[in-house]
Amino acid sequence: MKILFTIIRRVFRIASFIIFYMGELILANIRVAVDILTPKLHLTPSILAIEMDVKSDIEVLALNNLITMTPGTLSMDISEDRKTIYVHHMYVDDPEACKQEIKEGFEKRILEISIYEDLI
Repeated sequence: MKILFTIIRRVFRIASFIIFYMGELILANIRVAVDILTPKLHLTPSILAIEMDVKSDIEVLALNNLITMTPGTLSMDISEDRKTIYVHHMYVDDPEACKQEIKEGFEKRILEISIYEDLI
């Protein structure tokens, strides 16, 4: 019974993650498209150093790819100790808010659906 509950919970979290990411993708596309189509650019680019909570190779890879696939952001590098990811973000009004948005959005949801969660 516990296994069934774990599977159902994981399927729900994956579906929730897909819906979340599709929403983020749509919003990012709209923001970049509006900025391109308007005469004045609203860019405030910055490179952010974000401390990662993800540990496994697959979690780091997922975070890296999700950031890069989202318009307006690009994962540039990962520190050698694999604790920090460097992200170029095109629209940074508040660097701490942008970092928190990535941590509370992508990273938190990656950790929620991680296969390693049940092994700990």
